Amino acid sequence: MSVPIELCCIGMKCPRPIIEIAKAARRYPPGTILRVTSNDLAFGSDVRAWCETTKGILLELLQEQNFFTATIQLAGLGD
Repeated sequence: MSVPIELCCIGMKCPRPIIEIAKAARRYPPGTILRVTSNDLAFGSDVRAWCETTKGILLELLQEQNFFTATIQLAGLGD
């Protein structure tokens, strides 16, 4: 597995973290691993929904207090 691309979305409120993930998905090839951190309370459900919609794979979703870390494997947007 390759080194994850780190994406810090701390301080961003819904829907901005998902917008940033979508931008990264257009910038990087399918199979790229993103590690996204966020403190938006809606992030957990939002990132799950985004992965389902885009066929991205949510490899891990951790929550420590009010901070989330999601590890996502990007799918091809044309898939």
